[in-house]
Amino acid sequence: MSDSVTIVLDSGDLVSAVCGSNDNNLKVLERSLGGKLAVRGNEVRMEGLNDLDAERFRAVMNNLISAARLGEWPSPEFVQALAGNSEELPDERGTERADAIRSACICIPHGFGKVFPRSANQAEYVQGMRKSEVCFCAGPAGTGKTYLAIANALSLVLSKKIRKLVLTRPVVEAGESLGFLPGDLSQKISPYLRPLYDAMEALIPYEVIHRLEENRVIEIAPLAYMRGRSLNGAFIILDEAQNTTKEQMKMFLTRLGQGSRAVITGDVTQIDLPKHIYSGLLHALSILKDVSGIHFSYLNTADVVRNPLIKKIIQAYNHEEK
Repeated sequence: MSDSVTIVLDSGDLVSAVCGSNDNNLKVLERSLGGKLAVRGNEVRMEGLNDLDAERFRAVMNNLISAARLGEWPSPEFVQALAGNSEELPDERGTERADAIRSACICIPHGFGKVFPRSANQAEYVQGMRKSEVCFCAGPAGTGKTYLAIANALSLVLSKKIRKLVLTRPVVEAGESLGFLPGDLSQKISPYLRPLYDAMEALIPYEVIHRLEENRVIEIAPLAYMRGRSLNGAFIILDEAQNTTKEQMKMFLTRLGQGSRAVITGDVTQIDLPKHIYSGLLHALSILKDVSGIHFSYLNTADVVRNPLIKKIIQAYNHEEK
């Protein structure tokens, strides 16, 4: 274990900016790296780190100092993004990673805070959504595929750059038959669409979601409801796309109208289709890879941010399958 790492700051103003309000930035670092932080005067000291995390602590602090010297007040979300991925160790200055994270920051009007990607792959995914009309993102559970897509879409909708947000996913049961579900049609399909509401409610207040739904600015519907439509000026997210058929994927991609953008997300390791049906996501990734105007992002276990334990679970399953 490394005994301690001490960073000496130039001035009191720098200490305030780096540590954050009520030392919130330092609290984020403690949770992320697992050490014990203390501030004394203009010195920030971290104890109880191994050599790798000590190097990561220096890199994060150097980025925070650089941002503070430019007149910024780094937020806890930015600190979390810098410290987030334990498998991506930047050089001591870490400028490339910090610049990528900062430029891919998503600001949502009326939201709970800024959204920062927490890995280089996630930053590249956000930039791909911004630059391309159609963006595919494939990766395992917990890598932020849906969360970042919805954050980007809400940012555009609430800043009135996009007229409408359409969220859809195929209605496919995950390995078990739920049988007859009571209620009307909306109540029957609600369990399948609940994850999309969870992502939105983590980003903006429920009252804002309810108002946008009442004004038909946000629409959430099963994929089957997309047939025959032409969507103009909309941001459309197809979630759980690994459970589409080839025909459904073609149908969805041909719904795009003038001024619309689409993001397609899925985990190709969790396909719930019958064995004899080929995934529409796998098919699209194969035949569209050379089409200009379409961006492809691929996330992996190193990009898992939902819970550190998920990364270990995915790796154990991957090892067993191999």
